[in-house]
Amino acid sequence: MAEHLNRRRVIAIMGAAAGLGLIPFGRESMAEAHAVTWRGQAMGASASLTLHHHDRAEAERLIDGAVAEVRRLERVFSLYRDDSALVELNRTGALVAPPADMVTLLEASRAFRDISEGAFDPTVQPLWILYGEHFAAPAADPSGPSEERLREVATLVGLDGVRFSRDRIAFARHGMALTFNGIAQGYITDKVVELLRSGGITKSLVDMGEIRALGTRPDGSPWRVGVAALQNAREPEAVLEIVDKAVATSSGGGFQFDGAGRFNHLLDPHDGRPARLYRSVTVVAPKATEADALSTAFSLMERTSIERVLKTRPELEVHLTARSGDRLRLGGSA
Repeated sequence: MAEHLNRRRVIAIMGAAAGLGLIPFGRESMAEAHAVTWRGQAMGASASLTLHHHDRAEAERLIDGAVAEVRRLERVFSLYRDDSALVELNRTGALVAPPADMVTLLEASRAFRDISEGAFDPTVQPLWILYGEHFAAPAADPSGPSEERLREVATLVGLDGVRFSRDRIAFARHGMALTFNGIAQGYITDKVVELLRSGGITKSLVDMGEIRALGTRPDGSPWRVGVAALQNAREPEAVLEIVDKAVATSSGGGFQFDGAGRFNHLLDPHDGRPARLYRSVTVVAPKATEADALSTAFSLMERTSIERVLKTRPELEVHLTARSGDRLRLGGSA
């Protein structure tokens, strides 16, 4: 979800050289002939891409194209680039002729908001600013922002206050702001997969802050993705085998506003409070956009509410790690 945060590093690619800060896991063999690997960053998170191709020059060309696509989308969705379309929208409150990708993600965000009973909402950025400014102040109250300030800022939250079309995006209220950090990395991952597929790639694992498998490993076996509920864990809590699926994990442990760790970055649009239900939530879905958005939303939803969503989405698989450390799998073949 969050650019410049490390919440995605609770996911690791197993048995492949695939990025920085990954959880060590075994020494599986993998054919390295014609393997070309790129490592870098996407939206501030560690990212990697490994292609297996008979033509090394073609693999390098495809990787260059993928990186160029990532940089293009950062100019749309980044909160940390002064030249991004999102920064311009948040600064001025309106955007004429917005990038098509931004409108597409607003449409997707509206759908995920409806699916999640309002738990997913990209207009929570004013809450993020509130918590950030509160705890950055000298002698900040450790109990967090006052109820009065939370109520004030809550009036700026709500996707219905964003009017958008292919021609224009505008906020209904002064002070509103968007963040796509709960969905953009998944979207970027999917766009890279589309680019690779159009280039003839049928087997790859893409990690642009979210992970999506394109086909199988070169030897025909599933890709293996390790999931840990805590930052910097030495061993995964679970190893998922995926083929043509995506995995995203949200964890409040990825970033806290305060030193005591009581206030994390997963903020509930309903009351402005940080997520407290789970240590981590992992979603396996056909596409990374969906896995990303729903891992964010499910972090704020009770189990019964998640199960209601799964009844209409049988293709989803959800792994919950409670704050006690107990683990539960929902959906899929559970």
